[in-house]
Amino acid sequence: MIFVFGERQFDFSSRTFIMGVLNVTPDSFSDGGKFFSVSAAVDHAHRMIAEGADIIDIGGESTRPGNRSNLWQVDAEEELRRVLPVIEQLHHDDKSIVLSIDTTKASVAEEALLAGACIVNDISGFNADSAMAVVTGKYNASAVLMHMQGTPDTMQRNPKYDNVIDDIKKYFYNSIQIAHKAGIQQIIIDPGIGFGKNLNHNLEILRKLREFQELGFPVLVGPSRKSFIGKITGAAVDQRLAGTAAAVAAAILGGAQIVRVHDVGFMKQVCLVTDALVHTV
Repeated sequence: MIFVFGERQFDFSSRTFIMGVLNVTPDSFSDGGKFFSVSAAVDHAHRMIAEGADIIDIGGESTRPGNRSNLWQVDAEEELRRVLPVIEQLHHDDKSIVLSIDTTKASVAEEALLAGACIVNDISGFNADSAMAVVTGKYNASAVLMHMQGTPDTMQRNPKYDNVIDDIKKYFYNSIQIAHKAGIQQIIIDPGIGFGKNLNHNLEILRKLREFQELGFPVLVGPSRKSFIGKITGAAVDQRLAGTAAAVAAAILGGAQIVRVHDVGFMKQVCLVTDALVHTV
């Protein structure tokens, strides 16, 4: 399966691709405030690219569990003030950099796409803003459709499923239909580790990740520094590197084509070794 993002071509049958997390926020769960200035954010993006990131995913709003300044409360103007200068600068620096905008607001996505982004990463799977799919299709952008149960404020309050895999797949059927109606050609699905899931749900997703490939789209997994790792290991957020590495390796072995991570250089090695097991004949 081959996708084209801007000036780059991704062959998802060849290796795992890395999406580097760039939170331009004061309050994200693991790195809030570190890259809140434009210069710090741009420098960090270039560092991740040098370490092996294939995509830079730029978000201007925290979606950590229990966050009350969540995506329905930070207004579009403030979100754009955070992300737009970073996107513009990175696109100016190198137009071959693949930029993704992490937002649920169509107005933010549109300005980001005009500034140089080519992927819309919507954690609501096109369910928060009815105009999001239309905007994504209008600019011939690609879409990452993520599953989330509830909102960041409520999603970890005793999440329940009849069958976590089947329920998530049903959710995707609806999101994919919305995307197709908008003419979106390149769709990536993300089962949403940590977004409305308890420990057992997250582990079940990783164990049965290959079932999502039945939908016919590349699968993205974002386990980086998530709380389920802390529940297993007892490690604090900034001490979850090894646990993240194990989850990334498991995701690749389960068929993930993209992993979304904070620690790009370290996870690049994990990808290379795991890819050697998966892709080398």
